[in-house]
Amino acid sequence: MLFRNAKTAIFMSRTRRARSSGGSMLKFKNMVSDVKLVVQLQELDNRIRELQHEAASLPRHIGAIEKTLESHVRRLEANRAALAANQRERKQLEADIQSQEQKISKLRDQMLQAKTNEQYGAFRHEIEFCEKEIRKHEDRILERMSESEPLEQNVKAAEAALLKEKQQVEAEKSAARERTAGDKRQLDEIKQRRAEMVKTVTPSIYSEYERIRKGRKGIAVAEAVDGSCSACHMTLRLQFFQDLRLDERVMFCESCGRIMFYTPPPAEVDELGPGAQGESPSVETNP
Repeated sequence: MLFRNAKTAIFMSRTRRARSSGGSMLKFKNMVSDVKLVVQLQELDNRIRELQHEAASLPRHIGAIEKTLESHVRRLEANRAALAANQRERKQLEADIQSQEQKISKLRDQMLQAKTNEQYGAFRHEIEFCEKEIRKHEDRILERMSESEPLEQNVKAAEAALLKEKQQVEAEKSAARERTAGDKRQLDEIKQRRAEMVKTVTPSIYSEYERIRKGRKGIAVAEAVDGSCSACHMTLRLQFFQDLRLDERVMFCESCGRIMFYTPPPAEVDELGPGAQGESPSVETNP
């Protein structure tokens, strides 16, 4: 009952003030307009900040995926180099085997011409040494062949994955370019709207708005919610809150200094009448 009487008193007080002199009424309307305008201005500034942040983050995102792609390219190149080295070594071992076989053939021809057992034994010893070297080379070839199989599989898999990844990167880069162009167009439109809106705000109020915005991490406006400032969360004095609800002047939070606004619930708007403040969009807050 007391709350309802308080609402009625506010309504009657507003009605009496509305019947006062035209100059006072004009000032009242200007102040209310300024509050609504700075709320809308804050929304535009928030959107400008979001678009600027996105415009700055897109190149970093593209740089990150390109860096990842480069690391995969280097990995593929390393696998290819390892496979190529494996193949070169196998060819060299095969060439060494062929050389040893040719040497064995010559030694056997010479052994047939040996005239003493010592000469024959010497040739035989050299042939055995060459055969031993051939077996060593053959064992190494088998080792390299077992190593080459996974290397070949890795190269083929990496090539297929890299091709797919390159296509994805190009698609993301194309989408990022389109998004950046769209953000730029939207940013230009919002900045133009902002410039037009600034012309309609009382210069002194706009100066205060800019001063607070620069000193409060971009947030100069805060809504009164449940009797508290939505930015710094400090409880408002009862008289301050009641004055704020009257919408007679631009008011600043006594704690954080931000411009305050109040959005009455629908039931309160109905009781206070058409002069009550209309519904205002929510504004991002940052203590």
